[in-house]
Amino acid sequence: MIRTITMLAFWALALPIAALIGFPWTFITGDVSLLYRMFMFGAWNGVRLAGVHVQTVGLDKLDPSRTYIFMSNHVSNLDPPITIPLIPRRSSVMVKKELFRVPILGRAMRMGSLLPVDRGNRDAGIESVRAAKNVVRQGLNMAIYVEGKRSFDGKLLPFKKGPFYLAMECGIPVVPVTVTGTREVMPKGRFAIKPGLVTVKFHPPIEPENFGSRECLMEKVRVVIESGLPPECRSAELGVAVVPSSKEEHSFLSSGGPRPTS
Repeated sequence: MIRTITMLAFWALALPIAALIGFPWTFITGDVSLLYRMFMFGAWNGVRLAGVHVQTVGLDKLDPSRTYIFMSNHVSNLDPPITIPLIPRRSSVMVKKELFRVPILGRAMRMGSLLPVDRGNRDAGIESVRAAKNVVRQGLNMAIYVEGKRSFDGKLLPFKKGPFYLAMECGIPVVPVTVTGTREVMPKGRFAIKPGLVTVKFHPPIEPENFGSRECLMEKVRVVIESGLPPECRSAELGVAVVPSSKEEHSFLSSGGPRPTS
C-alpha cells in the first residue's frame, strides 16, 4: 500500500507543475509536445518509484520515424503508464469520454489528439475509429488495448473489431505488444502495488501487405501477442491458428519471439 501511495503522491506533486507550466504553454503556443513529455515523465517515474522495474524487448527493432498502431493485451491499471512512455514519438490513445468534460484537462486532451470513447455506445465507437483515422494520418502513433478491458486471469479476452478496421483503412503497420508482469504487480481489482519485474515485448511489425482480411489480421495479432504470454495463459490452439504469411514471421513464431536486448 505504501508503494501505491508513493506513486500517487508523486503524481499529485507533479500535477501542479504541469498546471503552472505545461497547460499555459500549451494553450498559448498551441504546441502540446511539452505537456505530453511532462505527462510521460510523470507516468514513467511514478511507476518506478513504486518499485516496478521494466524490461523491454524488441523496441530497438522499430523505426522511430515510422507511424505504427500498437496493439497490446491489458491486465492491469499499470499497463498504460508503463507502455505508452516507451513508444517512440507522441502517441494517441482512446480515453473515457467523461474525462473530456473536465474543463482544462479536456481541452488539453483534445489538443493532444486523444480520442473520447463511449464503450456503451456502438455508434460512438464507430465514430471514435473514424476520428482515429485522422489522428494516424497526421503521423501520430495509436496505442490500443485491443481487448477493450482488463483480463482477470491474464488470458486474452475477445478482441474488439474497431482497431483492425482502423489498421485496414489506414494501411499502417501494426505492432503487437505483449505485457507480462503487471498482473502480478497490480492485478485487476487490487489497489496495492507490490515490487516486481514487468516485461514489455514489442513484436515485429505486421506490414500492410501482410494484413489479408480484417479477420486474418485480428487472428495474426492474437497469435503473436499470445506467443509472449506465460504458458498457463496461452490457448491450446497457439501456433496452429494462423499460417504465417512469410518465412520471417514463421521464424519469429517458432523461435518464441525476439530476444531481450541490453
